[in-house]
Amino acid sequence: VRVGLEDNLYLERGVLAKSNAEQVAKVRGIAEALGRVVASPDEARALLGLKGRQVFA
Repeated sequence: VRVGLEDNLYLERGVLAKSNAEQVAKVRGIAEALGRVVASPDEARALLGLKGRQVFA
């Protein structure tokens, strides 16, 4: 599932999302309520073949 303010500004009908994190938390709750396992950020990167997170000093 792709979420984020780039894709949708609303958390639900008529309610603007305050942050990407708020949208992710809502979708995670829905997925878990449906018995789905949610990947960690590292697991998602591996599944998608993305490079690791870069940390800048």
